[in-house]
Amino acid sequence: MYPAVIEVIPGNDYVLKVAFDNGECGLLDMKPVLEFGVFKRLKDEDAFKRVKVSFDTIEWDCGVDLDPEYVYAKCMATTEKVGPTRQVATESAVGERGGKYGR
Repeated sequence: MYPAVIEVIPGNDYVLKVAFDNGECGLLDMKPVLEFGVFKRLKDEDAFKRVKVSFDTIEWDCGVDLDPEYVYAKCMATTEKVGPTRQVATESAVGERGGKYGR
């Protein structure tokens, strides 16, 4: 089972700060997918910033959403804060500092 997204904050340069229900947090760089299909809608910076948590994953107002397993697998560990009171994890789910969360 994958962790659920509990918080998402849009950052600069098409990067999302993501917090999961298992206490881990990370950065999700969306630039690699912005040239494909429905993700082209997110190239508009205003559209990109209208991101929210929907159920256990990420969704944008324009109807684009992401598979929660994809979000967890592609996030990179960070020591930045997500939200006003959350401290992000310093290790990934596989225990490698700065590594990917995926398996």
